[in-house]
Amino acid sequence: MTDDTKGTNRRGFLKLAGTAAPAAIVAATTAAPQSAAASPVDLASSTMQDTDHTRAYFDSARF
Repeated sequence: MTDDTKGTNRRGFLKLAGTAAPAAIVAATTAAPQSAAASPVDLASSTMQDTDHTRAYFDSARF
């Protein structure tokens, strides 16, 4: 009998998972999109404004 297996075995999978997870975390943190500047406040508008204050609130509420 031969032990000719195709694909990865359990040990190979664990090696791959151990190196892929930190690489994915680094890629996610370094590829953060750059946000555009907030628009000026329009006092005549009755809708929610896109200001630095609202962006700071949304950033703090994100989890």
